[in-house]
Amino acid sequence: FSVNRSTLTLLAEELASRGYVVAAVDHAYESVGTAFPGGRLLNCVACDKIPPGGYGVVPKGRAKDVSFLLDRLLADKHPAWRHARLIDRAKIGMAGHSIGGASAATTMADDARVRAGATMDGSFMEPVPAKGLDGRPFMMLGTGDDDRSWVRDWPLLDGWKRWINVTGAGHFTFTDTPVLADQLGLLPPEEPLSGKRSQEITRAYVAAFFDLHLKGVDRELLDGPSADHPEVVIHKKG
Repeated sequence: FSVNRSTLTLLAEELASRGYVVAAVDHAYESVGTAFPGGRLLNCVACDKIPPGGYGVVPKGRAKDVSFLLDRLLADKHPAWRHARLIDRAKIGMAGHSIGGASAATTMADDARVRAGATMDGSFMEPVPAKGLDGRPFMMLGTGDDDRSWVRDWPLLDGWKRWINVTGAGHFTFTDTPVLADQLGLLPPEEPLSGKRSQEITRAYVAAFFDLHLKGVDRELLDGPSADHPEVVIHKKG
């Protein structure tokens, strides 16, 4: 919300390097500076329209955006991307940061094509449906603060699930922000992990999640402590 898709570039590069097709999404009128062909530039109109605490309406709109994107990418005739034939329709996942992470769960609830989802420090602003997510896997990667919506909705996640905390993480740890701040010498005190460690952890765990559930590659990283990532705590498993 206000933050554009380029702030997840390092994660996108990691997934692409493993053979995934990656679509990064800017939600029109919700990010600062969404560019369209022809030079049209949309700013964050919703930033002024939605009052603080009123973000619960956002995930539903984003779920519709993502379903529209999948419709266009997976169209039998004239798909939106010329290499769309590379996309495996049976192995689609979604991950997001903050409201983007909340939107992953909402999208899964509304669109069965999304087979696995992950939130990076995103509260469930739209609650997980009482019926769950039809047994599909979901991962929560967070800062260690007890998010009340995570506590509330954890029992409703009815497939493979993980609640993973990162010691020393801040809200933007899972984005490119700490890396860029490190390079500029501007790492804020609320992001105590270095940019290098932040991205090593984010890339390792999100990629491991998708490898396990979309490729069927076993990843022990998701089962317990890791000597390579001592900051990471598997808080809950299911």
